[in-house]
Amino acid sequence: MKLRFLGISIVGILLAALTGCSNEKVDAPLIELTDFFKNPEKVGYKISPNGKHLAFLESFNSRMNIFVQESVTDSAIRITDSNDDIKAFFWGNDSIICYLKETDKKGNYHLYKINRKGSSQLNLTPYQNSTVEIIDFLPRIENEILVKINLEDLKIFDLYKINIQDETVELVEKNSGNVTWWLADHEGNVRLKISTDGVNEVIEYRSNANSRYRPIAANNFKDVFMPDLFSYDNKYLYVRSNIGRDKIAVVKFDPETMEEIKVIYENPEVDVHKILRSDITEQIIGVYYLDFKGTYHFFDDDHAKLFSVLQNKLPGYEIDFAGSSKDETKLVIRTFSDRSLGAYYLYDTDKTELVKLAEISPWLNEEQLAPMKSVSYKSRDGLTIKGYLTLPKVGKLENLPAVILPNPGAWRRYIWGFNADAQFFANRGYVVLQLNHRGAYGYGKDYWAAGFKQWGQNMQNDIEDGTRWLIRQNIADSSRIAISGYSYGGYAALMGLIKSPELYACGIDHSGIVNLFHFLNTIPPSWEPFREMLYEMVGNPETDSLMLYQNSPLFNSDKIQSPVLIAQGGNDTKVLQEDIDSILSTLEKNNIEYKYVFNKDEGHGFGKEENRIELYKEIEKFLSKHLKGRLKN
Repeated sequence: MKLRFLGISIVGILLAALTGCSNEKVDAPLIELTDFFKNPEKVGYKISPNGKHLAFLESFNSRMNIFVQESVTDSAIRITDSNDDIKAFFWGNDSIICYLKETDKKGNYHLYKINRKGSSQLNLTPYQNSTVEIIDFLPRIENEILVKINLEDLKIFDLYKINIQDETVELVEKNSGNVTWWLADHEGNVRLKISTDGVNEVIEYRSNANSRYRPIAANNFKDVFMPDLFSYDNKYLYVRSNIGRDKIAVVKFDPETMEEIKVIYENPEVDVHKILRSDITEQIIGVYYLDFKGTYHFFDDDHAKLFSVLQNKLPGYEIDFAGSSKDETKLVIRTFSDRSLGAYYLYDTDKTELVKLAEISPWLNEEQLAPMKSVSYKSRDGLTIKGYLTLPKVGKLENLPAVILPNPGAWRRYIWGFNADAQFFANRGYVVLQLNHRGAYGYGKDYWAAGFKQWGQNMQNDIEDGTRWLIRQNIADSSRIAISGYSYGGYAALMGLIKSPELYACGIDHSGIVNLFHFLNTIPPSWEPFREMLYEMVGNPETDSLMLYQNSPLFNSDKIQSPVLIAQGGNDTKVLQEDIDSILSTLEKNNIEYKYVFNKDEGHGFGKEENRIELYKEIEKFLSKHLKGRLKN
């Protein structure tokens, strides 16, 4: 099977519900910091189309590289020698592996190929200052994939076909200037494209590869109409859409008549996240959505039964389908939980045999880690805000220090599963609250749109309201609360210190956006088609200048009264070094304690293992000093 993923305030009652046990517990042992933040042992297992060979990522000289096993029982050989982490790869055919690697610190990726035995490595897209993005793997077309590359103009991506065997790169379709996506049918014919002016989208379709495109749908970006795949007879489209509804549903759409035929599946609480398909049965077989946990909903009994069998074989863990052989008889399965990054398995559907391939982080003992529980609270204006609470495994769950973790992406959301920050902080004795404030994607368009132009305003209020909710539970000591985050979360951490100085004892900003004008005026070229959309979601530098000024940490840093740790990469294009210097100068002038962690080799975030570990060593000492949490010497 080939699965493709196109408040209660009574303390005792709350704690019982969250922990399932009494308050009297022995403190969990302090775990080595490196165990949380070093690279995984093995991750990303993928099986070759013929089902014979396995490839995965493993750390070599502290960088994730590709290893290959000729069979399950064979020893693995390393086939790449990359000085930077390889984060994504796939089997091009039974002999060739392709991988994407960043070529600079500006988010530009190139596509490489290498023989599964480690020979004939080649950069298939060696174009300076360009980046490549996979459009379609074209499962019925051997050795060919569709990609988009901004080769001629950094702001515009054209559509190309790459033959990984003969290494040719062929222009398929020139971009008219505002096309952001294409879709091919099952024969590899490109028959649909999506264009945007930044605010409005137009979906254009053609009946065959030789006919002209014509519009079949148009919508504002606040509405979703995303064709994921053609039906297997190439007549209809399966679309994730929230047109005329709040939540994204899966619908069958006739592009010839431009009509929605029927709703395949919709969930009343959350958006559908992915459509599941089988290229063997030539059917869409289910959907995947994110509620409290990720949930599969299957449309046919065979796949539902298969999933049930796997659940019985792997009790206590969530299951993710990580890939399959082309005939769908061999499946790569990944398990995970809130306390474990999990393991990889190979399941043979013919033999009903499950073989364990590897633990991802075997050095972590999940019995020593803390469960993550779903919580919700009301914002001051009546919205229900959802999040996750992780309670430390300490003797008494009362008046503990706490760390608030705003979402690292303004429109992303936290999901249930292992989170290194949450587990590390909990192990050091901190209560951890992760928040999916308004604007978080996945809870419907109204919830998402409620976050538009609310950076530092209602989005920040949601975070403050969550902090005060936690205090009311008497779990958190109101004098020992930190706010910490990365990227948008770092922005929110600084704004928390600015807007609610009495609430947070200290803050941590890791690569946080500090100047909204710079953020909006220096978007990367590949984001250019979405500039007007960003203006609607964050603010227009010209017409919303006062709002952006009032909600940029740079221009309000004189209001910070609590100690702050700021971590910054020298190659971060989203945050100017001079802006950070200005904030530090203001803190120093006002005699506010700060710790500055700077690494000249990092970009937006600390990606290298050794730099990440050094950063969290500083964070551990910083929190221990200001919140009096546990510290491992």
